[in-house]
Amino acid sequence: MLIQKLGQVMVYVSDQDSVKKFWVEDIGFSVISEEDNGEGMRWIEIAPSDGSETSIILHNKELISNMQPELNMGTPSLMFVTDKLDELYEKFTNKEVTVGEVVRMPSGRVFNFADPEGNYFAVKEQVY
Repeated sequence: MLIQKLGQVMVYVSDQDSVKKFWVEDIGFSVISEEDNGEGMRWIEIAPSDGSETSIILHNKELISNMQPELNMGTPSLMFVTDKLDELYEKFTNKEVTVGEVVRMPSGRVFNFADPEGNYFAVKEQVY
């Protein structure tokens, strides 16, 4: 196979600093790198603190849209995995993260959560 893994997911946001703060302080991710080309192009790479192979790149939605209007600026549907769903749900609730109800799906329990810009993501319980 020529493609071996998913390396990064681009998420386009209006306020990179606010969304970075959310992912780091509320969700518990780490900043892997923060780059600025000196010409207005800035990106922030974040990932789960456990050394995940896939990271998220936070890009400035308006800047990228102006540079490449053909790109889809919609938020990708990301499904995270945890083996501590109840603990994570409680943590998010205590931090006042917008969360949905925990629902039982054929593949296990799931809940969704939103960043400060209203982009929704999901977390699925991984049962071993």
